[in-house]
Amino acid sequence: MGPYSAEPMRPLELDRQALLFLRTRGHTHRLEQGAARFSRLGEHAACWFALGAVGSALDRDPARRAAWRRGLAVTAASYALNYGVKLVVRRPRPEIEGLAPLSPVVSRLSFPSAHATTSFAAAGAYRGLAPAWLLFGAACLFAGSRPYLGVHYPSDVLAGALLGSVLAAVWPQ
Repeated sequence: MGPYSAEPMRPLELDRQALLFLRTRGHTHRLEQGAARFSRLGEHAACWFALGAVGSALDRDPARRAAWRRGLAVTAASYALNYGVKLVVRRPRPEIEGLAPLSPVVSRLSFPSAHATTSFAAAGAYRGLAPAWLLFGAACLFAGSRPYLGVHYPSDVLAGALLGSVLAAVWPQ
């Protein structure tokens, strides 16, 4: 079954085709390097932990400092939850013949994307402390960079974004 078949594609095949599209369209050496560098900022949620630490250290308002610390806790919990789901699901990273991944990875496990999970959890948790458009814009860029770099399927990213968003929404204030 191909893209011109009368039968609909199965979800896994659609996921693979979307990954192939994202991995092969809009690529220049400069964009690939920029995406890889940017993506590294999200490794282990480092940029989100740094944001929360700086916010909690520099904000003079005690209620806002507490909100920054809440964001740190949400981000840490999202990272741990993501890893737990990865260990249960055990989906291997994508492999596209002739197209090596453009970024190193921490593990061979793909589902869900930790970049997406932690980024959307942090964006949701820090909303109100920093501009929402900037937080969610960065979260979308982190999430989108992963299939662009060939290290996650689009469904890994969507699941991570959903997981992180839900965790931030249900975390007690």
